[in-house]
Amino acid sequence: ESVKTKHPQLHYESKVYMLLQGGTGIPNLKWYGAEGEYNIMVIDLLGPSLEDLFNYCNRKFSLKTVLMLADQLINRVEYMHARGFLHRDIKPDNFLMGLGRKANQVYAIDFGLAKKYRDLQTHKHIPYRENKNLTGTARYASVNTHLGVEQSRRDDLESLGYVLIGSLPWQGLRAGNKKQKYDKISEKKMLTPIE
Repeated sequence: ESVKTKHPQLHYESKVYMLLQGGTGIPNLKWYGAEGEYNIMVIDLLGPSLEDLFNYCNRKFSLKTVLMLADQLINRVEYMHARGFLHRDIKPDNFLMGLGRKANQVYAIDFGLAKKYRDLQTHKHIPYRENKNLTGTARYASVNTHLGVEQSRRDDLESLGYVLIGSLPWQGLRAGNKKQKYDKISEKKMLTPIE
C-alpha cells in the first residue's frame, strides 16, 4: 500500500500477524517496512485460496472435503479467538492452502479487519455497541453484523457456517447501490430458514 494512504492497514495487520505467530495455519511474517513510497508486508508463500479451489472444482466439494476443511477452519478461528482476536472477514478468499509438504494445511490470512475482543490480562470484553457500519464481506457477514451490532466470536462462527454451506440463497442479488444490496442480502438472510 502507498505510504501516503489515508487509512494505512498493513502496519496494523503486521502487528496482528506478530501476535498470532506460532499458531498452526498462521503464515510466518517475514518482514514489514517501507520501501520507497510503499508499505510492504512479506509472509510465507502460500498456495491457492479455498475460493480458487472451489472454482476449480466447479463450485462443488465432496462431503469429505467439506468436513476436512471444516475441522481446520474451526481450529484456525478457535486459535485466533484464544489469542483474543476476532477475524471479522471470514470468507473463502482469506483461507489459503500451503505448498509442498504443507499442501493439505489451511492457512488463515488477511488480518486487516481483525480486532481484539477482550483484554488478555483481565479477560474483559470490548463494550457492546450498535449502529456500526458493516465490517467484512456482506455475503458472509452474520445477521448481527448486518444489523449494526458489535461483532463477537459467534459472528466469526456464523460467517464460517456460510463459507461451509458453499452456495448461498443471497448470492447474485442485484441492487442500485451498495447500501441497497447490503439491505437485500440482510433481508434474505433473515428470511432464510435454518433447516
